[in-house]
Amino acid sequence: MSLLLYHAPKSSASRRVRLFLEEKGLAYEAKEVDLSKQEHHQPAYLAINPLGVVPTILHDNKPLHESGTICEYLDAVFPDPPLLPSSPYQLALMRNWVRHVDGLIINLIRFNWRHAFQAKAEKLSDAELEEMMRRIPSAERRDAWMRVARKPYTPEELDESRAKLVAMLDTMDSMMTNGWLFEGRYSLGDIAVAPFVKRIDEEIAPDAIAARPKIAAWWEAVQSRPAYARANFGPFVD
Repeated sequence: MSLLLYHAPKSSASRRVRLFLEEKGLAYEAKEVDLSKQEHHQPAYLAINPLGVVPTILHDNKPLHESGTICEYLDAVFPDPPLLPSSPYQLALMRNWVRHVDGLIINLIRFNWRHAFQAKAEKLSDAELEEMMRRIPSAERRDAWMRVARKPYTPEELDESRAKLVAMLDTMDSMMTNGWLFEGRYSLGDIAVAPFVKRIDEEIAPDAIAARPKIAAWWEAVQSRPAYARANFGPFVD
């Protein structure tokens, strides 16, 4: 068995997969992809992930991308401990939940990329920016790069994104059973949203978590798990 994870330390999707791997107790090799240097848009990386995003995992040299798909695959191949709901209905609900969380990623990008890429992107010449954009497969990511390079997100846009992320907390609050999101036990449903809550807690809307006792207790329980420390979320802003 050989697992090789291409990841970026601060990438939310990468954090999700690292946490899942650590909860599974799986041995894996980690190879960091430097997003600021556009390593994920180079031909060598695009050969294993045509979308040009992180993470990508290679299991016995077979590549797989999309963080939710990676986690479900790992649970199927390495079933102990189980991290998916056992009920087919709950499993379907969890998949819809992960899809919903992933649909909110642009709201996280609005906060994250101003720290990660804006200073560098603003210094690019028009020709350099055009050349970089040519290598980016995702239209959504091209738009995000254009925004940080030439038209930073406005306070109003950040407020809009903050409201959507806080609304996600309210959805979570309504879903809790025995302190967890699905079947009353820790699962991929919790792991999937942990990187988002990390950013909400440290910068975006920390008071929103403190104001929701069930979410605050859930977040404390997630962070107290040994796998969370091993997954090394770390601070987003140095």
